[in-house]
Amino acid sequence: MTYLSDPQQAPAGQRFRQLVERQGILQMPGTHNGLAALQAQRAGFEAHYLSGAAMTASMGLPDLGIITVDEVCFFIRQIVRATGLPLLVDGDTGYGEALNAMHMVRAFEDAGAGAVHMEDQVLPKKCGHLNDKKLVSADDMAAKVAAAARARRHLYIVARTDAAASEGMDGAVERAKRYLAAGADAIFPEALTTAEMFREFASRVKAPLLANMTEFGRTPNFTAGEFEAMGYKMVIWPVSSLRVAAKAQEELYATIRKDGGPAAMIPRMQTRAELYETIRYADYEELDRTIVKTVLPGA
Repeated sequence: MTYLSDPQQAPAGQRFRQLVERQGILQMPGTHNGLAALQAQRAGFEAHYLSGAAMTASMGLPDLGIITVDEVCFFIRQIVRATGLPLLVDGDTGYGEALNAMHMVRAFEDAGAGAVHMEDQVLPKKCGHLNDKKLVSADDMAAKVAAAARARRHLYIVARTDAAASEGMDGAVERAKRYLAAGADAIFPEALTTAEMFREFASRVKAPLLANMTEFGRTPNFTAGEFEAMGYKMVIWPVSSLRVAAKAQEELYATIRKDGGPAAMIPRMQTRAELYETIRYADYEELDRTIVKTVLPGA
């Protein structure tokens, strides 16, 4: 929880559930660190998403199930501490079998998460929009969902199925129904490729549904309003913030290497004053009167 907010809040899972259950679609941009989370909050978002692909990429690693529960908790804690907003976290495959999924749920709750999604791939898992994904059996995934539901105190549990690519719509729908019966609160059908598929899935699975709007994937670029019209209650943009930041960094380093300095990039930079306003620098100084009040250079 942020140091600057009221600590007497309801558990994050309860607050996340309330956002899902109200009217409209819950929009969650990916926030790959605490600063991104603050910027999303200032833009007006009420919840956000922590992507496994964004976490691993920020660590210089591929999204192949390499990182651990404790490493994910480091990201959860910094994002929740920065904003206090409910956070949906990518739980990959649950980091193992049933007992591992229970451990993940408790660890994520303790770190401050409001929701988690867990998928039915085998390890090593792949991004949902890549080829040749291998799935566990529906029985095995249902057992993990049931274990996660048993372990949670308040965490909202989203079961993701990657079955549409290999088992078709019938397979994806059947798996979704199994996972709901096992205790999932919502379903995430990954890598659907047409509006017709999104609408059909929504018509056949009567539960809150999450849509994934990732760039350069198999899903066309739909808006939040279009997903809502197709029957979805949540939408994530998982890696957008990381992609924009990474492209800007790439251009910055190329500029410094070429010009011997970053001067050409200064118009595109967030100023010191803008950064301090975003992270509420002065408010933190106010918490400790022993700190001399900062005066910005040139102010």
